[in-house]
Amino acid sequence: MGNGSSERDQTNQQSDLGAVLRDGKEILFQAFNWESHKYNWWNNLEGKVPDIAKAGFTSVWLPPPTQSFSPEGYTPQNLYSLNSKYGSERQLKALLQKMKQYKVRAMADIVINHRTGTTQGRGGMYNRFDGIPLAWDERAVTSCTGGLGNQSTGAVFHGFPNIDHTQDFVRKDIIGWLRWLRHDVGFQDFRFDFAKGFSPKYVKEYIEGAKPFFSVGEYWDSCNYKGSTLDYNQDSHRQRIINWIDGTGQLSTAFDFTTKGILQEAVKGDFWHLRDPQGKPPGVTGWWPSRSVTFIDNHDTGSTQAHWPFPKDHIMEGYAYILTHPGIPTVFYDHFYEWGNSIREQIVKLIDIRKRHGIQSRSPIRILEAKQNLYSAIIGEKVCMKIGNGSWCPSGREWTLSTSGHNYAIWHK
Repeated sequence: MGNGSSERDQTNQQSDLGAVLRDGKEILFQAFNWESHKYNWWNNLEGKVPDIAKAGFTSVWLPPPTQSFSPEGYTPQNLYSLNSKYGSERQLKALLQKMKQYKVRAMADIVINHRTGTTQGRGGMYNRFDGIPLAWDERAVTSCTGGLGNQSTGAVFHGFPNIDHTQDFVRKDIIGWLRWLRHDVGFQDFRFDFAKGFSPKYVKEYIEGAKPFFSVGEYWDSCNYKGSTLDYNQDSHRQRIINWIDGTGQLSTAFDFTTKGILQEAVKGDFWHLRDPQGKPPGVTGWWPSRSVTFIDNHDTGSTQAHWPFPKDHIMEGYAYILTHPGIPTVFYDHFYEWGNSIREQIVKLIDIRKRHGIQSRSPIRILEAKQNLYSAIIGEKVCMKIGNGSWCPSGREWTLSTSGHNYAIWHK
């Protein structure tokens, strides 16, 4: 494909919010962990852009770009300042320019559930934002977190003023800021942090206002457990994520926390969990794969926080599953850059198989085996895979082994 046609595609996508979702060929890369702010991050990533592009990633999720009270970026204050612990505005823009040059989209981490106040207002709380752009007063803060606004339209993020999205002036300002990130700063995609905190109808309004190519929401809810044992049936869990996606007017995807929860238990020797009673994948991917963003770990579940980590010695079984299956797979920085060359090469090989055989978010899947020590499936017409320590291979001489590793194997026709 020549340059002209790819530029034309970009222009077409800009006028059509659904183009990327319809295409279904996204492969995301989370390009940071919980400690990244300590390491001159924008510069570090700039040197890795050629490598990231070559591996086949289409969009790179970057940490929150704005000035923040905490160094990781998740308690923002001055939304229009791009000088953060990850680097300066100049360094960020150099990184975004490099990504554009290599045709990899940049995803901004959008933290708009809460905001760190600058001055004390009513009740002696830091619930005003004087002296910085978007100098909101107490009306911009929900009544449940010490402001004069309305009740929150979602869950409360404790310890910080939660933004009241019911206020017209707040939404107008947020849309203006998102448009600035999108059209002036140079981000193309959005990831909505703590999406449980405000109604998805506002996410719809923000996407329509700023027109990112691709959006994903972090709707992180606890899976269904009995004591410490994960329930086989997670339908109510995935339904809540699906309701959120629906609430965005289907414009956003969501991280598939259901699949993450089930897969990390399955790999310990309960692979039967990977087939639901209808014979489908048991997460959001089984019901709405084109809006499901699958992942193994992120900066919260893994990294140094390790709130809900995937078992370390089963990482490649996890990637063999998400990189061959429907949905939109995400690879985590740590696994790609910090777990050694062998893991990275295996991940690159799986991405190559996905692309080469045309697996995309809506690819059909037929689950062949799902028992204690073995799971196998055919995806699309041309790819077959197994994970687990049970021995298995596809019947028929038309299948050729594409790649294999510890407790996984992939074949193609």
